[in-house]
Amino acid sequence: MNEAVPVSRVTDHGTVKLMPDVDRRRAWLLTVDGAPQSYVDLDEPAHLEFEYTRRLGHVLDTVAEPGRALDVLHLGGGAFTLPRYVAATRPGSRQDVVEADRGLLELVAEHLPLPDGAGVTAYGADARAWLAAAPADSADVLVADVFGGSRVPAHLTSVEYAREAARVLRADGVYVANLADGAPFGFLRGQLAGFATLFEHTVLIAEPGVLRGRRFGNAVLVATGRPLDVPALARRTAADAFPARVEHGPALRDFVGGARPVRDADAVPSPEPPAGAFGIG
Repeated sequence: MNEAVPVSRVTDHGTVKLMPDVDRRRAWLLTVDGAPQSYVDLDEPAHLEFEYTRRLGHVLDTVAEPGRALDVLHLGGGAFTLPRYVAATRPGSRQDVVEADRGLLELVAEHLPLPDGAGVTAYGADARAWLAAAPADSADVLVADVFGGSRVPAHLTSVEYAREAARVLRADGVYVANLADGAPFGFLRGQLAGFATLFEHTVLIAEPGVLRGRRFGNAVLVATGRPLDVPALARRTAADAFPARVEHGPALRDFVGGARPVRDADAVPSPEPPAGAFGIG
């Protein structure tokens, strides 16, 4: 029986709530202003509940041989779902987590502490500012999952930001981001166009209904300078409990069409989700 009780705290970035899952003894849902942000099971750190986190996990599983330790930079912390996943599936990895909401970091450290020896270091800072000061060629993987409420902040959408990400990644490094959009996909196309100017290979992972414009939803962008194991990634995403499609090559170029990279001067946040798109309860 789960005897844990909900926790609520007002931080600089909104009202943060931790709610226990009645079906899993030490599992918690984190929300910020009612929008689900993270789900963690402290007993099973390799369990990924949300659709988009499962897709990010598939990318992390296929960027290197199973079990190989990686240097991973996470922009956006939440409840540290993916850092916990990497620590469990790739022991010995060195991970940095950058989260702007210091109150959230304190709440997670207090109620959902990381296990000893996890190899994860947290920093309370703005993601773009921290990235600009980070050493070059220092990360194997950069995971961007930053939302202000339910929108990706404008300063994390430009080609100048993408250039900083490319600088911090090693030559064979992989950038992976959780984004959100709906038809006609102006935001998503601009993101793909921007990263394509800096990385030779780009991939998009999303649920077919989202790609067909039937609903607003999450999409995972992957960008790298080396060929990805797209067949392996496609197999994993297609076989998932929440099947998704992997778009790449000519089909992805057709999707991007004539979209242009977004510059800092013109950057705007990702679209406001329709009412109820990500909310709960």
